[in-house]
Amino acid sequence: MVTASDVTLVALALEGTKASRHFHRTAFKVRRIYATLAADGLSVNLKLNPDEQEMKCLVRPEAFAPVPNKWGKQGWTVATLAALTADDMRSALHAAWAHAGPP
Repeated sequence: MVTASDVTLVALALEGTKASRHFHRTAFKVRRIYATLAADGLSVNLKLNPDEQEMKCLVRPEAFAPVPNKWGKQGWTVATLAALTADDMRSALHAAWAHAGPP
């Protein structure tokens, strides 16, 4: 099981990442936001490309699901922390970070 602290530590270790408030969430961004951690610490939304999103949702439906609106169609994906392995979390955060235009 992954915790909100685990997500924060891994995200902030990715080059150029800064954390800031985004509505009621903690946003992780480089040039643009690539992940937002829910205020309750139970999930993280990640900006994946649609193919990555489809694969993760297919392989690990208990852990990954499209955000249920137009954002989901753009690749934004909800990851349920209790269902993630540490490898799942690191892989998904790294993919999202890579799409955000790291330095």
